[in-house]
Amino acid sequence: METAEQTQKWVTRAIIVVSLLTLLGLGLLWPRGEAPDLGNQPSEFVDATVTKAVRTTCDAVEANALAGCQEVSVKITSGKHAGDTGVFLIRDTDFRIPQMKGGEQVVLLDVATSPVPYRYSFSDFQRSTPMWWLLILFIAAVVFVGRWQGVRALIGLAASGLILVAFIVPSLLRNESAVLVALVGTVAIAYVALYLAHGVNTATTVALAGTLLSLVLIVLLALVAAELCNLSGLANEDAQVLRVTASALDLRGLLVAGIVVGALGVLDDVTVTQVSTVSALRRANPKMSKVVLYREAITVGRDHVASTVNTLVLAYAGAALPLVLLFSQGNKSIGRILSSEIVAMEIVRMLVGSIGLVISVPITTALAAAVLTGREQIHAGHSHGGPEPYRTEHDQTEHDETEHDETEHDETGHDETERAQKQGPANWDDFGPQGHPI
Repeated sequence: METAEQTQKWVTRAIIVVSLLTLLGLGLLWPRGEAPDLGNQPSEFVDATVTKAVRTTCDAVEANALAGCQEVSVKITSGKHAGDTGVFLIRDTDFRIPQMKGGEQVVLLDVATSPVPYRYSFSDFQRSTPMWWLLILFIAAVVFVGRWQGVRALIGLAASGLILVAFIVPSLLRNESAVLVALVGTVAIAYVALYLAHGVNTATTVALAGTLLSLVLIVLLALVAAELCNLSGLANEDAQVLRVTASALDLRGLLVAGIVVGALGVLDDVTVTQVSTVSALRRANPKMSKVVLYREAITVGRDHVASTVNTLVLAYAGAALPLVLLFSQGNKSIGRILSSEIVAMEIVRMLVGSIGLVISVPITTALAAAVLTGREQIHAGHSHGGPEPYRTEHDQTEHDETEHDETEHDETGHDETERAQKQGPANWDDFGPQGHPI
């Protein structure tokens, strides 16, 4: 029978091979040359503060008549014309723009060649200041709770964002295979994020292996679902614009790429949790068999999946809720609404991501139970000079006590394993295993 050490070597070799293939993919798919011309996009934007907004009438766009509108006076606060005043109009028929009031901080499109009444037009609200404060609060919370591991996680997050904006997006714009770009990019993100956040050790390698296997299944499932559901990727206006400005783009592949990238964030959470659970159970009882270890850990996984899938479903449902409300005003049945492409895309995202999430639990748990089994694996960080994964100061104290009472553990370990096998899996709550009644 293959030992835990042999299994660990096979997993490590596989991870090394995949890392080399990922580097090869990055080299072959790396964006080169000029991106396709997406048309003349207006790019001159300025910040402004609304000083006055009054009701008036202005020329209607689609008829030779007057229509109600709001005339908004502003003071420019950025760019070479900072300090100047300007005006723009909001017609009552333009439902995309809310009514303005004094003091609003807005972003305007500046077309200097247009007549004065039409030079400025509303683009968006200024949100940079509150978003910066939210970012600072997020970083502070992560560092306060996670400490150095939180700092490493933030570095991994920054590296993931860099891969997204420097590789995935530019490569997609250069008409590379969307599925290959997404797969290579997400695998690279998984390597960087997991090893930076949790260190280079056996436990992280197992979590990474479970994540990569689940990603491959999600890619295959997304491709099949997009084909069977006949999803074209043309459901929203942005995709329709890309169809015109970058006609060579594979919009269905782009849809699959979005599913894969979105699923990765949830996957690594589940896989790391499962490996951590197996590691903790192994430290608690080094003599526990692989079967019992898997059975106990999978119980925790089921609880985690139940709550995470619910979160995932509600997140996608919340995103699609305005669309469902809009379509429900017509005469379409619920079945017709849910099967319309713009809603069906969100449903497919939700279901494919959830299936991948569920499958990742038994895959990762089985890998962890096979690799983190022998006593030598528990002390792998100590014996080989690397960090011991998932061990707190309290765990280290218990670990020292375990070594001190080693003989006693050896005598009782077999009895505990036999009793656990007879009793079956423990009941789990949010904080860990509840003990069996004695």
